Formats: sequence, structure tokens, C-alpha cells
Amino acid sequence: MKNTSKKELLAKIETEARKYFVGASGCHDWTHIERVRALAVRIGKKEKADLFVVEAAALLHDIGRKAEMESGGLFCHAEKGAEIAGIILKKLGLGEGEMANIVHCVGSHRYRKSNAPETIEAKVLFDADKLDSIGAVGIARIFLFAGNAGARTLYTGNEKKLARDGKDYSYTKEDSALLEYYKKLRFIYKKILTKEGKIIARERQEFMDDFFARFGKEIKSLV
Repeated sequence: MKNTSKKELLAKIETEARKYFVGASGCHDWTHIERVRALAVRIGKKEKADLFVVEAAALLHDIGRKAEMESGGLFCHAEKGAEIAGIILKKLGLGEGEMANIVHCVGSHRYRKSNAPETIEAKVLFDADKLDSIGAVGIARIFLFAGNAGARTLYTGNEKKLARDGKDYSYTKEDSALLEYYKKLRFIYKKILTKEGKIIARERQEFMDDFFARFGKEIKSLV
């Protein structure tokens, strides 16, 4: 890391990260990384986070996603991504402290009980990633994701029933954008961790709720 600026390091990390998005699906392609990066920096500034760690983690957070989708969800992309990120960062000569924090950010951005975000940088990345799944962009992404995952129709009519049974229908023919909204997306705002993230989430959530309320009415030809 000697004689290498943070800007240069980020450029090298971006070059490495881009390799994992060749042929990626539209819902998790490089445009998603760019949006999460911008959101993470925006939130990170307000939360006084280490912006180098935040940006590096944003660039790397989904490097395991393409492989997960190709496998039909057989493994966790965050865990795989953290493993790969460690290799990349070690090769670039990052210090142990920064490297450990970035790897933690990548590994915890899905926020499972066994691997929750602990540092402020990890919380910032988690929020930025989740915020990109709601609002106007979130709506577009979930329709695209459902199509790529094999959804057989725009909606099945069984969404509310399936949402209540507690099962995971991701990557199955029962999946749809509407089911993802009922099961997951309408609760995203409750998971946001940072103060700035909550402010952004509130407006995006309201927009998404209004959209799916209208969508439901149009399905029934009520409007």
C-alpha cells in the first residue's frame, strides 16, 4: 500500500470487481454497484464513516452474486464475496485493519443472524444496498429479478397466501415481483440501521407502497 493513494487503490479494486460482473443479470449488474456506491458515500458522510472502507466495500459487495444466481441460490453470495474480497485486498497490499473491515462489510451486507453488520461502515453498506431494493429503482429491479429467476407470469394471484406461509419461493416458478413485495420489500424500511438511511428509506418506501397498491387495483380492474 506504500506510495499508493486511496484513489488509486479504489481504481484497482474497481478493476478487480468488474471482472465478476461480466454477463451479470440486469438486477445485479454494475449499475447496481454504482448506485450502492453513491448511496453509501452519501450516507457515510452523514454518519462520519471511513469513506475509503465504505467505497471499497460497495465495489466488492456483490462479487459473489452472479455465481449464486447461476447456482439457483445454493450458497450465500455475501459469504462467497467476502472470501474473494479478502484475496483481492491482500493482493493489493491493504493493511490488516482496513482489509478486515471491508471483508466484514461484504460478508455482513445480507444481515443474517450469524453475521450482522457491526462497524459503522458495514451498517452504511447494508443500508445503501437495501435502499437500492426499494423506491422506483427497486420496483424495476424486482420485476427484472423475478423474470431472470424463472417467474412464469407477471403475478399468480397466490401472492398473499404464499407470503403468509413462511416458505422461500425465490428461484421458483411461484416467484413474482408482487410476492417479493409482500414477503420482503414492504418491510425493508424497518431494517435500515443508520439515521440518514432511515430518512431516505421513508420516502422510497412510500413511493413503492403507492405503486403496489395501484398495481393491485389495476389487476382487479378497479382503476
